[in-house]
Amino acid sequence: MGFIVKNTTFSKLLDLVAPHSCRGCGAIGEAFCDRCKKDIFKHHFNICPNCKYKKSTPKCSKCKTLPSTFIVADYDGIMGKLIHEFKYNSVRELGYELADLLDKTLPTLPKYTIIVPFPTATHHIRERGLDHTLLISKHLAKLRHLEIQKILVRENNTTQVGSDRKTRLNQAKSAIEINPKIILDSSKTYLLLDDVWTTGASMKSAIKKLQQAGAKNIIVALLATRRLDH
Repeated sequence: MGFIVKNTTFSKLLDLVAPHSCRGCGAIGEAFCDRCKKDIFKHHFNICPNCKYKKSTPKCSKCKTLPSTFIVADYDGIMGKLIHEFKYNSVRELGYELADLLDKTLPTLPKYTIIVPFPTATHHIRERGLDHTLLISKHLAKLRHLEIQKILVRENNTTQVGSDRKTRLNQAKSAIEINPKIILDSSKTYLLLDDVWTTGASMKSAIKKLQQAGAKNIIVALLATRRLDH
């Protein structure tokens, strides 16, 4: 607990004495400026995170079991830096900026859409002082006037950071479950939100669990995708 107090207190004090600088161009005033946001969208990013095949529609013609998926950018470059600063350096202001990027990437959603944040391991929340997917989901919910439900829960707290592909695939089988207190409504759309797709093992497992629980309309929203070379 002492780690969290130290981390968040230092962050708040730093905000008071030093203005934010853009993680893209270094301009003073914002954690990520509008000009750098526009640069991200200069090159249209429409690649299936699973097969890396360029697709003309949100749903990949090759990966037919994967729902419509929207991704802001590739992890390499500025997006990876933004995510790292937000998750590991607790730059909370970037939570809003990342949600804004998702908002600009996503199409008009059905009226009864529920945002489902991908669950973060408990020990990561304690270490970092924030639940990054939940915080982004809250900002996006405000931008889109949508509801959030913590439908997915972690059955174990194993970490996938640094794990090879085989280990990730094995962990994913038992990592995510449906919150038994929540009953899904087949008439609603569930927007499954996560930051990065690496192997996709956990995301595929979560999609399957949602479908088994009664979700018929699922959309996946990702900040980035990257390749795991193992």
